[in-house]
Amino acid sequence: MGFVGVPNVGKSSLFNAISKCALHRADFLSNHCRNPSATIEPEEARVAVPDERFVKLCELYKPNGNVPAFLTCVDIAGLTKGAASGAGLGNNFLSHVRAVDGIFQVVRAFDDADVIHVEGEVDPVRDMEVISTELRLKDIEWVEKKHELLRKALRGATGTANLADKAKKEEFDTVSKVLDVLTVQNKDVRKAVWTNKEVEIVNELQLLTAKPVTYLINLSEKDYIRRKNKWLPKIKAWIDENTPGDKLIPFSVALEERLAQDFNDPAAQEEELKKLGTTGALGKITSTGYQSLHLIRYFTCGPQEVRAWTIREGTKAPQAAGVIHGDFEKHFICGEIFTFADIVEYGSEAAVKAAGKLMQKGKPYEVIDGDICHWKHNA
Repeated sequence: MGFVGVPNVGKSSLFNAISKCALHRADFLSNHCRNPSATIEPEEARVAVPDERFVKLCELYKPNGNVPAFLTCVDIAGLTKGAASGAGLGNNFLSHVRAVDGIFQVVRAFDDADVIHVEGEVDPVRDMEVISTELRLKDIEWVEKKHELLRKALRGATGTANLADKAKKEEFDTVSKVLDVLTVQNKDVRKAVWTNKEVEIVNELQLLTAKPVTYLINLSEKDYIRRKNKWLPKIKAWIDENTPGDKLIPFSVALEERLAQDFNDPAAQEEELKKLGTTGALGKITSTGYQSLHLIRYFTCGPQEVRAWTIREGTKAPQAAGVIHGDFEKHFICGEIFTFADIVEYGSEAAVKAAGKLMQKGKPYEVIDGDICHWKHNA
């Protein structure tokens, strides 16, 4: 997931907070206020995805080691108006957006005279329009070039019903539809309806507006705690009108930074949040990003290690086994699988087996989020 936004919205501070690399506020001011594109090269971090099931499995198995599921997060430099046409380092920044699978769009809804806004005044709806427009303009530029190349290629088609010409025509028709969505309907590609065949072609284009977006609204600590902010209704209305269905998560980077700086112990942080009558948002942000990419995890458990393995929704058993080692997929026999609910209810694998809850699944089985799997193979 890439953190995207206009400069000075708290994007890099959130990235540092979520990757447990607290950035002192003085450093933020000196590095970011004077240069709206202070982050040039993208920074990357692997962030553990919180999961109460994983914690419970570690309690049950008491392994020597454990490995949770991770989400890779990337801090991308601030985008400004004109980025799509190459203003500043716009083309570089947009290429970094193209490289990620999904977008966390960080939106500023707090006032702070010490943190200047690149447009002069705080207006989150305007900022969202800027990002949306720049991403769409870059997609239009890319799709128009592709459309023209396909149009020229079709001129050389034989006119006979051979498979190559049919494939060219299908691709051209799909790219034409993409162009219509972007320029006539003024919609992001992910908000249009596509057939399975069209999805394959659209995915090959690697479009910016095809990526899932989660809107992260950065509030002052006061507004976050009291759950009120003058911009939130306007932001929600903009999302409902322009990108209906996209998630919105309020957070306060000021609160998250203060917790990290003042309380080293997670338990102490939780106690402070309890006193304030609120909860932190970092875990929710990470989990929502993970889900937006249609990722799930299954577990392998034993005395040596409890580990979460990330796969895509709909992954078949052999391919799920293959994320551990390619030979597991190549020489797959079956999977011995039971559910998290069963291990919690019966307390041990032996009790799960005795209750007849252990399932043997073959190659057609689609692994379900939270499955506990032991793979059999002849590698």
